[in-house]
Amino acid sequence: MMFVRRSLMVFALAVSVARCADQPTAVKSPAAPQPQSLRWAEPPQFTARIDSRARRSGTMALTPPLSLDQYQVSFWAVRGESRSVQINYSSSSDNQTHPFLLLTTTDPQFVPGVGELAMGDSVYITVSVDTSKIGISLEPSGLQFGAPAQMKIWYGGAGGDLNGDGVADSSDSAIEAKLLGLWYREDASEAWEHLGASQSLDDKSFTYALPHFCEYEVAEALLEWAVGI
Repeated sequence: MMFVRRSLMVFALAVSVARCADQPTAVKSPAAPQPQSLRWAEPPQFTARIDSRARRSGTMALTPPLSLDQYQVSFWAVRGESRSVQINYSSSSDNQTHPFLLLTTTDPQFVPGVGELAMGDSVYITVSVDTSKIGISLEPSGLQFGAPAQMKIWYGGAGGDLNGDGVADSSDSAIEAKLLGLWYREDASEAWEHLGASQSLDDKSFTYALPHFCEYEVAEALLEWAVGI
């Protein structure tokens, strides 16, 4: 038996060497499993509140509901001033309004294609909401910050049934605590990567300090789920 194993190992090594000789390029590592996006439990309806001036009064102006065809809201971010947008969604299950996103910027520093911003200069920021999954896109993509922008995203709109079996139970609580996370990618051609965001199980949210803009979503890590909880 030992002789057979050694013979197989030698044969496998020979095949490997032959393949390397035929294909001199480096072999890429298998791509990491992509997460499973967390989806809205019901079609969302959004409204947004924008703080378009430096915070003196502490109030935010109410804007009309976001465009139903684009689901976007935009505002001017100014270097050296606090500017915020909060997006809420309404739920037909309880007829209440709930928070979805809070984004605050104070130090937009570098705009792709434009260059570094001087103190007091501004950049036009657009937040696009995904209506099928709990995610957003922030533009201009690649916008860099000195002091990071602060983002808080709530995922309560997904409902409690996270594994899709029709019942919210302890299995869903385990997924939420162990597998749920905030992920990002630079564009649609890139793979999703996990972020070390702070999670609050009490209000079902993630908080993260953004060094730059791209695309973000709340999703379940499939690799750990395959191993089991």
